Amino acid sequence: MLKGKTALVTGSTSGIGLGMARQLAAQGANIILNGFGDSEGPKAEVLQVGSAHGIRVGYHGADMSKPAEIEAMVAYANAEFGGVDILVNNAGIQHVANVENFPVEKWDAVIAINLSSAFHTTRLVVPGMRAKNWGRIINLASAHGLVASAGKSAYVAAKHGLVGLTKAVALETATTGVTCNAICPGWVLTPLVQKQIDDRAAKGGITVEEAQKDLLGEKQPSLQFVTPAQLGDLAVFLCSPSADNVRGVAWNMDGGWVAQ
Repeated sequence: MLKGKTALVTGSTSGIGLGMARQLAAQGANIILNGFGDSEGPKAEVLQVGSAHGIRVGYHGADMSKPAEIEAMVAYANAEFGGVDILVNNAGIQHVANVENFPVEKWDAVIAINLSSAFHTTRLVVPGMRAKNWGRIINLASAHGLVASAGKSAYVAAKHGLVGLTKAVALETATTGVTCNAICPGWVLTPLVQKQIDDRAAKGGITVEEAQKDLLGEKQPSLQFVTPAQLGDLAVFLCSPSADNVRGVAWNMDGGWVAQ
């Protein structure tokens, strides 16, 4: 379905981003990965998934907190792949502390990576999408883009902001072939969430399995983690012709979290 399209997925060397890249590659999209750590393993994994379609896989290690590096990444996409057809803004970090104790530098970092980076990538790819009269912008927000939790002021603020950015861009592109939507996952067992589970187990003197059950029980009525593959399949749908008129939506996939 996506053969000939190129998808840039930020924060995609592991977790949700890698899951997104895999599902888009399976539909024939060329993929540009981004993130820290090992890139060769994820590149090989995505290339194998899309091998039947003859896809290309690239990588750019832009630090998503630095606008100049984001500009360099989009320039790379334009030069090597002829532009970005599908933008998945997934890069994110987390820090937990009450607002009066929240380190200023951590606030700035969370806002920069979770929100401002999506502004920069979007402003840079929209002109090319408008020129082709086709594009998909998918912002990975969170259930925390719709509701709040204590101790996560920066993350909640950033994700609420990302939902707002999604709506504004959707309206600005409403008469074009470009759509902009947000996906709002609940708990997904990513390295970021695993760290929270491990911290909870250590602080509570309980097993990791007990901490995992407690975490899900507090928020997610299904008591099941959402999977990166499920989120990737939703992204594939949003890239399909069936979703041409899905615009400005914050689509939660959260096991019932926000329904409570």
